[in-house]
Amino acid sequence: MRIYLTVILQFIIWSGFTLIEWLSNHDQLIYKVMMFFIFFYIAFIIANKLVQSIGKSFFITTSSLLIYTSIHYSLLLLI
Repeated sequence: MRIYLTVILQFIIWSGFTLIEWLSNHDQLIYKVMMFFIFFYIAFIIANKLVQSIGKSFFITTSSLLIYTSIHYSLLLLI
């Protein structure tokens, strides 16, 4: 149940990242990269607090990012 809650919270974080990236479409690439790493760190910290394992936290964070990205880009192809 903790992993499920972690993935849902991380999807919310990735959705927030997508919204903020969309709102800052005129920013330079370096600022977008820095913002990505900040959101990744926040997602990792939340996963680490819930799961209490660094390895599982990193795996869950990267997996949720890959799943969210694949869903996001597949939906963009449909539009």
